[in-house]
Amino acid sequence: MTEITIVAGEKKRKGPVVCGVDEAGRGAVVGPLVIAGVSVFEKDIAKLKKIGVRDSKELSPSQREKLAKEIEKIAKDIVVLKVGPCKIDDYNKQGVNLNRMEAMKMCTIIDCLNANKSYVDGPEVNTEKFKRVMQKMLKFGTELVVENHADSTYAVVSAASIMAKVERDKEMAELTKRYGIEGTGYPSDERTIKSMKEFLAKNKKFPEKGLVRYSWDTTKQMLGENKQKKLFGFLNR
Repeated sequence: MTEITIVAGEKKRKGPVVCGVDEAGRGAVVGPLVIAGVSVFEKDIAKLKKIGVRDSKELSPSQREKLAKEIEKIAKDIVVLKVGPCKIDDYNKQGVNLNRMEAMKMCTIIDCLNANKSYVDGPEVNTEKFKRVMQKMLKFGTELVVENHADSTYAVVSAASIMAKVERDKEMAELTKRYGIEGTGYPSDERTIKSMKEFLAKNKKFPEKGLVRYSWDTTKQMLGENKQKKLFGFLNR
């Protein structure tokens, strides 16, 4: 399922508007991809810098949550878009890779925010290629800037990075509560892998929707190993 949430309501336009777009959970095997867009009046960028926004990865969960509340006060609009694991799998089956899907969702957010200038944290090394793809998808005109590590360069992208991470953290907390899956949800996280294996050993399978990305190699390998264990057990009865 793809879900869009508008966090902040539109404020009356008072001068040029800029927006930043970033994501959280791109490479995760568990949970959704969360993409957030934050728009502010150009004159308010200084306010974002004043409250100390920066790349969400450099902040603790409590710092991110505190800053998110301050960002909501400053922002003209905030749009948060969540793409669930099953939807990511569906796109994969259709031949839509992660880069193209992310470009599509980022364009949806930018069109909603309707800013004069839009800054995007590019997910691939070839930012010019990603920018060209986005420009073909955008419905409304905006000056588009796509750069790697834009979340460390532009305060408005840092703000989007924080909003995306806070929302994904909430989603992961719910998955932990419901399924017992711990950690960040990334294949590199030992806690995540351990709890996934424990869940699989206990339940024999993962839920059909809402938890893991079946199109990820990590899930395929884990399910394959589980199938082999069951077959080995059957043959040794």
